[in-house]
Amino acid sequence: MPSGVRVWMVAARVRTLPAAAAPVIVGTGAAIGMGRFAFFPALAALAGALLLQIGANIANDLFDFLRGADTAERVGPLRVTQAGLLSPRQVRAGMCAVFAAAALIGIYLIAVGGWPVVLIGLTAILAAIAYTGGPFPLGYHGLGELFVLLFFGLAAVGGTYEVQARAVDAVAWWAAVPIGLLAVAIIVVNNLRDIATDHAAGKRTLAVRFGERVTRKEYIALLAVAYVVPPVMWITGVAVSAWILLPLLSLPLVPSLVRRVLRERGRALNGVLAGTARLELVYGLLFALGLALGA
Repeated sequence: MPSGVRVWMVAARVRTLPAAAAPVIVGTGAAIGMGRFAFFPALAALAGALLLQIGANIANDLFDFLRGADTAERVGPLRVTQAGLLSPRQVRAGMCAVFAAAALIGIYLIAVGGWPVVLIGLTAILAAIAYTGGPFPLGYHGLGELFVLLFFGLAAVGGTYEVQARAVDAVAWWAAVPIGLLAVAIIVVNNLRDIATDHAAGKRTLAVRFGERVTRKEYIALLAVAYVVPPVMWITGVAVSAWILLPLLSLPLVPSLVRRVLRERGRALNGVLAGTARLELVYGLLFALGLALGA
């Protein structure tokens, strides 16, 4: 069992951080391609996104435990509150500290990007807490996918672009769609894995509502649409260079993930979860490069 700093690393769920980094990388790639790159705002956006992700992870650890969703029957990675490694009070304090650090970075970004950053930052923090906490937890009412698409796609990519360009051009909105869909795919695998325990805890995710078969189809559809977007951007002239097709180089990673989603259940899906996060990061790096070279 981990102890000390390692406990907080477990609570932060470091392996999920590519989901926060990828949209910032893509938004920065778009800014480079449009000749609007700004180093310090890009760096601050990355730090803020990582802190928001960590804060959301710690909040989920706490509130899932308090609501009874995390029990001894849990098949996902270790949760520190449920395992008794940290008390709820300690986890709550850690959550507040991380969000406070994100807010401090937000002050700089507000000075750079203006009022849109205030809106994005405040709603992101509130939504991160409301995902599993508060009187109407989003994740418990089948709104997790929408939350992720909005904040790990549109807000993250668009916000990163905005603090550098002081505007949000069409290329940024287009770029936000596939990276948001891949982030949603991570949540879909998570919910597919946890159908049994979520159902028992009254957590009404879309996977619980519609079952394994529909959830597997949802995963495949998300990946398919993500790979359709770059060619559409090229064909429609949003991106004028074939460099925008670079994300297609990550396609060889997809078949094994799809096969595993179709046949595996429970704890075995932890590998698919990690693989999907890795896919998003690789896709995001290639997408950012393509945007930088040919937006």
